[in-house]
Amino acid sequence: MNIHEYQAKALFEKYGVPVPKGAAAKTPEEFINALADLPEGPTMVKSQIHAGGRGKGTFTDGYKGGVKFCKTKTEAKEVAARMLGNTLVTIQTGPAGRKVQTIYFTVASDIKKEYYLAILLDRAASRPVIVASTEGGVEIEKVAHDTPEKIVTVHVDPTVGLAGYQSRELAYALGLEKYGKATIAHFGKLMSAFYELFVKEDCSLCEINPLVVLKSGEVVALDAKVDFDDNAEFRHPEWDKLRDEAEEDPTELEAKKAGLNYVSLDGNVGCLVNGAGLAMSTMDIIKHVGAEQGVTPANFLDVGGGATQEQVTKAFKMILKSPKVRAIFVNIFGGIMKCDVVATGVVAAAKELGLAVPLVVRLEGTNVELGRKILNESGLKIEAATTMADGARKIVAAVVAGGVK
Repeated sequence: MNIHEYQAKALFEKYGVPVPKGAAAKTPEEFINALADLPEGPTMVKSQIHAGGRGKGTFTDGYKGGVKFCKTKTEAKEVAARMLGNTLVTIQTGPAGRKVQTIYFTVASDIKKEYYLAILLDRAASRPVIVASTEGGVEIEKVAHDTPEKIVTVHVDPTVGLAGYQSRELAYALGLEKYGKATIAHFGKLMSAFYELFVKEDCSLCEINPLVVLKSGEVVALDAKVDFDDNAEFRHPEWDKLRDEAEEDPTELEAKKAGLNYVSLDGNVGCLVNGAGLAMSTMDIIKHVGAEQGVTPANFLDVGGGATQEQVTKAFKMILKSPKVRAIFVNIFGGIMKCDVVATGVVAAAKELGLAVPLVVRLEGTNVELGRKILNESGLKIEAATTMADGARKIVAAVVAGGVK
């Protein structure tokens, strides 16, 4: 689960990670009160969307930059009015962009040097890893590709926590000693608070880009990105207040409410599968077989091992909502999930919505014969598959025959 920068900075303040004073506003009327909370002088205006690259982004009306430096509050108010309600396109949004519905005003900082700092989970090492770099304010992926030697990593033993010597090692690796002992102390205090936030809030990622040393020698987080681990949602009822449904894919949100695991993709084959591993394998084999013909998965959809007929019906409807879908591949290996339940749900949804695209179904496992019987007697045009490879070949052929789009 992602949250906005202004929400992440509120969490930073809660744990003691220093940030510039700021205020958010959702309407032009709120601009006045938000700016009144800030001191006079240079002000940053920052559009709030769930995507990076805002500063280099372009609005659909041609206005450039979703993050602006303004010399006065009056200028900041004018710039915010240009951004609010406008659609910002960045390298991470895709061509459709994201509509800006919140503006965040912050005090502009007197910067001496920018750095990169993040904590995320290293699943291979089964522990948190701190990633830092002297190259802040730019895309860390580009730094990792072009100058990997400028990235420093430190793994933290979760049973012990972040040790003071690890913070000092990071500080010296970044060259902070040239700013004096006070800056080293500021950084150590920030690191302790930053790690505490990562652990207590069940984060999958905490990122500061840039982390800056001010001319005063203080260390401050100018930007903030926080991603929560959805698996810990049961521990955090307060997350509901932070969720911005306008930033989420409507179909994915609908799936979540229905208890389904769904992720929208940009392909043309709808996938209905039970089990995350099988779903991933299904997507892989479709991509493998259909790569040269431009046939790719349109979604990840795991109906789970204990889905009901209603959930299967709902899942099928969600797949058919996408105009990109040219065919559907149902791949079920029935263990706990019974093949007849899936077949009944698929038939019900297809008849209700009027199935207009090819449907390939591969069923194996519990009640497979009954499931096949239901499909065969449905009156629908369904092509049976015996294996995953067979199903992939047939679904690719169906899409190609109908004209790949």
